[in-house]
Amino acid sequence: MTNSVPVVAIDGPSASGKGTIAERVAQKLGFRYLDSGAIYRVTALAAERADIAMDDEARLAEMAASLDLQFTEGKVLLNGIDVKENLRAETTGNNASKIASFPLLRTALLERQRAFRQMPGLVADGRDMGSVVFPDATIKIFLTASVEARAKRRYKQLKQKGIYANLDAILEDLRLRDARDSTRSAAPLKICDDAIVLDTTELSIDTVVSFVIDKYKSIARAKGR
Repeated sequence: MTNSVPVVAIDGPSASGKGTIAERVAQKLGFRYLDSGAIYRVTALAAERADIAMDDEARLAEMAASLDLQFTEGKVLLNGIDVKENLRAETTGNNASKIASFPLLRTALLERQRAFRQMPGLVADGRDMGSVVFPDATIKIFLTASVEARAKRRYKQLKQKGIYANLDAILEDLRLRDARDSTRSAAPLKICDDAIVLDTTELSIDTVVSFVIDKYKSIARAKGR
C-alpha cells in the first residue's frame, strides 16, 4: 500500500447513497474508484454459480483469493463477462451481507482491495474502508440516513430496473442487515473517531458530492497534498 496516494474513504450502511456518491466524487476528482461491496457481491454470485454453500467459510475464502475480477469502464468483469447487473439482485445482496462476516473471507479480499490504491488517488466506499482497509485515508466520510429513507431509495432503484420489489420487505431486510453489519466480529460497521458524519436523508446527491469534495480539498491543502 502506497501511503502517499490520497484516499477518500466513504462508509455507511446499506442504501445510504455511498456508492453513488463515491463514484461521482471519483469522477470529479479524476480518481480511481473502488466499490468494495461489489467485491463481496461478486464473491457471493460466483459462489452461487459454483454451488458453494454460503456457510462454507473455507471454500468461500479459497475461491475469493483466486477470482478473475476486473473493474473497468463502468463494468464488473467476472471471468471476462460483465456481471454488473446481476450484482443488484436481492438474493446476491443478502448473501454478500452474510458472507462478509467471515474473517477468512475478509482476509482473502483485504489486499485485493488495497491494490486499488494507485495514483492519482482513490475513492473507496464500503463499511470498513476507513476503519480497516484504509485506516490512514486522507479523509473519512460516514454517510447515514433513516432506514425508511434508505428503503424507499432501494425500492425506487429496483422498480426503475424493472425488478419486482416490496417496500415492507426491503425495510425489514435493511434492518436485519444493519444489525448484522454492526454486530459482526470481523470489521463491523462503525463510525471512526476521525470520520465526518453526514446524514443524507434530506440531502440531494449533488449537495453531498460537493460537500465531500470541498472537505477533501480543504484537508488535502492542510496536509500539503
